[in-house]
Amino acid sequence: MSKSSPLIVLSLSASLLMLGVGMTVALLPQRVHAMTGTLESVGLVASVFALTYLLAQLPIGVLSDRLGPKRFLVIGYLLCSVSGIVFFTAETAGGIYLGRAIQGVGEAPIWALGPAVLSLAYPAARGRAIGIYNAAIHIGLTLGPLLGLLISPGGQGRLPFLCFTGLCLAAGVLVLLFLRQAPGTVRHARPTVRQYLAVLQRRSAATLLFGVLLYGAGYGAFLSVLPASLVVSHGFGPAAVGMFFVLFYAAVSLSQIVVGVLSDRIGRHGFLVWGMSLAAAGVASFPAVPGDWAYLPLGGASVGLGMFCVASIADLSESVPDPLKGVISGSYYVFWGAGYVLGPLAIGAVGTGAPFIGYGALAFLFGLQSLAMHMLLK
Repeated sequence: MSKSSPLIVLSLSASLLMLGVGMTVALLPQRVHAMTGTLESVGLVASVFALTYLLAQLPIGVLSDRLGPKRFLVIGYLLCSVSGIVFFTAETAGGIYLGRAIQGVGEAPIWALGPAVLSLAYPAARGRAIGIYNAAIHIGLTLGPLLGLLISPGGQGRLPFLCFTGLCLAAGVLVLLFLRQAPGTVRHARPTVRQYLAVLQRRSAATLLFGVLLYGAGYGAFLSVLPASLVVSHGFGPAAVGMFFVLFYAAVSLSQIVVGVLSDRIGRHGFLVWGMSLAAAGVASFPAVPGDWAYLPLGGASVGLGMFCVASIADLSESVPDPLKGVISGSYYVFWGAGYVLGPLAIGAVGTGAPFIGYGALAFLFGLQSLAMHMLLK
């Protein structure tokens, strides 16, 4: 195979990785709980990953702008492959935490540098390219649990971890052998701290990054506290919760593909504003909708989050010169990751005894952010 389209190679590689992540994400908490018997230990499975993921983003972004992103993408996939081996061999909770720490560092460049490379490779269609790439990630996450059940029907055993290792390794090899250098990814000018700080001081960038923080909070809530709330408030069983995850990933994926293309043609601003508004409306209204009908407002909110995601990544990338593409993409996922960690914690803390107060507060912030973007962004 000759050198291929960056979009094809990066999307296929990301799908392979996330297919493996989807296969294993539900198994790790079960193993830790079996080893320790405490929910606090289970919570660390997510926290350790998030910590190393956040800490790695900016250094990787800076280095990729100086040295080129390809090598860091390959290293990221290889580190994820190593984490799979650690998961397979771990006999203690500490071993699993080590694997999650390695996985966090490994996934950091895949989430951040993929969009950076595509922004350089497709300057006239970056929204379309980034939308397809993010959709590929979520398609892998959607199909992974189904494949995991086929491989390990009882949710036991360690074979899925070996499959995860192989998928990560295959993804790294694809990038190494078939990702051709995108125009603009070889640069001699090194970005400076002053240039980076100047970008963050812009009103438009600061406004968007705060929106990214809220988007991360919403994304984290949809994958953690919200499903638990639906079990209590709407009587969702395991099948209904599973359908909720499928709906969320599918809505985020499809909306990013469609909005990515449209935003290239008619601009990002409307999709930023209306995406956040749709998320606000869905999160605010679902508590009042009974039973399975709650899928409708939550599906709408998922579409809104996907709209904001692809439009905001493309808009931020367009706002900086080529030497800062990697670091601004890393900054995006620093804010997203901070929201992803803090949002569910805040909703859980605020909602103790009155679970929907937290969702109401999140919906209010979504609406406020939509208004701010309408007024402050051109």
